[in-house]
Amino acid sequence: MLLSRKVIESLALGLLLVALGCGGGEEAAEAPEVEAETSYVTVDPATAVTVTGKASLEGEPAKALLRPINMSAEPDCHKLHDSAPIPQAVVAKDGMLSNVFVWVKAGLEGKFEVSKEVAQLDQKGCLYTPHVLALQTRQMLKVSNSDPTTHNVHPLPKVNREWNKSQPGGASDIEYKFARQEIMLPVKCNIHPWMRSYISVVDHPFFAVSGADGSFEIKGLPPGTYTIEAKHERLGTQETSVTVGDAESKEIAFSFNAAG
Repeated sequence: MLLSRKVIESLALGLLLVALGCGGGEEAAEAPEVEAETSYVTVDPATAVTVTGKASLEGEPAKALLRPINMSAEPDCHKLHDSAPIPQAVVAKDGMLSNVFVWVKAGLEGKFEVSKEVAQLDQKGCLYTPHVLALQTRQMLKVSNSDPTTHNVHPLPKVNREWNKSQPGGASDIEYKFARQEIMLPVKCNIHPWMRSYISVVDHPFFAVSGADGSFEIKGLPPGTYTIEAKHERLGTQETSVTVGDAESKEIAFSFNAAG
């Protein structure tokens, strides 16, 4: 019995489908991994401790670090200031030093829940604000542009992924989460070379940045013995050890030499 051409084509198609169903063709997509439930450290508020302190500056910073920024070549930036701003690298008042990143470098055990608070970095007056920012790994960072001109946000990490995004004035925020711990990661603007910020990404929530009066506070720590590190973008790194008992508050101090 002769089979029609239409019947033969149908049989061939059926055999092909059977073959594919038995493992031929493209592999099926892998099932998404189910993340194991993470057990986070819980700190008892009744026994939590606080480490406070101040960062100071010994001597006078080099004049080059205090020379006002000349923005005249960029009219959109120049007109945003009544006078040329001082660089943010070394800001000291009455012997106290701001923009020092302070964190618990060693002594913690376990994992800590990631903060749901959004860390904010703005570009205002053609300067990054704040100059030094800290957040946790996988905590949300939002970068905004409050200026009427275009900026270019370009982090320069060593262990995280490098990225580079243009951001016109009034554009939507850039959202990003850093995956790995990295201390004082520089961020620059490729359009305005004087613009520089530093982001510290930490695996836990125990860190601070010294304010205009040099003060800092790390609170909510479990009792223990810790290595506290203080890092400045130009003046180097210092560390000290501190032991704090239940519900205690300890004060420490860091003094940086202006010569670096």
